[in-house]
Amino acid sequence: MSTRYETDVVAWSQEQAALLRAGRFSEIDIANIVEEIEDVGKSEKRELASRMAVLLAHLLKWKFQPERRGSSWQRTIKEQRKALALHIKGTPSLKVALIDPDWIAATWSDSVSIAAQETQLDIFPEDCIWSMVQILSPDFYPE
Repeated sequence: MSTRYETDVVAWSQEQAALLRAGRFSEIDIANIVEEIEDVGKSEKRELASRMAVLLAHLLKWKFQPERRGSSWQRTIKEQRKALALHIKGTPSLKVALIDPDWIAATWSDSVSIAAQETQLDIFPEDCIWSMVQILSPDFYPE
């Protein structure tokens, strides 16, 4: 038998919110609420990684394809930096990811994949070649 959570998560979430507001704690679906709360954190971290991978891929393209540099790449770099700053400002606990070597390595790997796919080049470094300060600096464009 399917639960409301499995068949319509939006209706389930509204139902759970109503139960919480009404103080009917014995009726709430604790296990799935816990899972959803954990997923929010994972989702925020995924968005951070996705934006960072796009930024890094464009920085890689900027460095390794200087003849193709243009306003489009520059605009994407600026937009991603701004979005990352706003995301971190809104969720300050994400700052820890920016110093986590495993997170950085995974995000770098994603960025290399993006850059390789978009450029058809296989020349990108295996490990991150810039500091997080450089990556997030509005004035940094690798030469």
